[in-house]
Amino acid sequence: MSSVVFPPAKTVIGPLSAARIQALEQQWSGGADIALSPTQRASLINTELDRNMLFQRALELNLHLTDGVIFQRLIRNMHFLGMAAEGGDSALFERALEMRLHLDDEVVKRRMILLMKERLLAENPPAALTRVELIDAFERRSETLRQPPTYSFRHLYFAEDAEEGAAAAVEAIEAQELEFDAAWELGQPFLQGHRFERQNARQLALSFGSDFVRVFEQSGPRAQQWLGPIRSSFGWHYLWVTDVAPWRDAVFEEVEPRLRIDLEYEAQADALNSAIAALRDRYDVRDPDTGAREGDSEGARL
Repeated sequence: MSSVVFPPAKTVIGPLSAARIQALEQQWSGGADIALSPTQRASLINTELDRNMLFQRALELNLHLTDGVIFQRLIRNMHFLGMAAEGGDSALFERALEMRLHLDDEVVKRRMILLMKERLLAENPPAALTRVELIDAFERRSETLRQPPTYSFRHLYFAEDAEEGAAAAVEAIEAQELEFDAAWELGQPFLQGHRFERQNARQLALSFGSDFVRVFEQSGPRAQQWLGPIRSSFGWHYLWVTDVAPWRDAVFEEVEPRLRIDLEYEAQADALNSAIAALRDRYDVRDPDTGAREGDSEGARL
């Protein structure tokens, strides 16, 4: 009499409860009354199912038993519950596991998912980037890699309450047709200094604020001219513009470090997505609407 051997049943992941889906939707919208599109809703559900699957696999591999962060988290939880006992932290940790505290703590879950992603990447690393790939990406992204205008200037600074002093200094500079070297003593000390070289709009915004940059760009700065006064988050600035460099094409050597970082991140994300897709074959992942998984999530993130 022949016997039929059936494959072992796969561990079921999902489906998500209606309450969990509602919580995810509220979290996504930040509490605002915004309806998700069917695609957005499916992506939200698929991402959460992937999180649950990664957590399940991390549990199967006992990643929580050897991680110091999880150990300290569970010890802290036990103290918070007033359940500190004799025998030290090791005994307390074992007691926390017996109470299954690691299964319901979101911090522990996030940590285990992170550890699982790191393990998947270690087991499925992306191929090392070659110089040919870098140059090819540089050529394909030439428009997005173009270098924005940069500005060089020196400035006189006046505190917020010194607007009248700024006006008087401007009047004196214009009347005497002074350049910066002859006028710099009319201003006040400025913590970040009085000389700025080859600054783009993003860098200027970090130093002076977005309002300053907007007015600065609208004023059409030109080299060897005074500009302002322009208000920043610190006060008033009267600028002697020394150089304006327009948009220009990127030089490979200049953008190679940033381009390499971007490409390596993308390669890691692709490798992780592929590893997660392969991991799904181990489980019976169920969609709450259909009872079975439909499609992949839009993309796992490191």
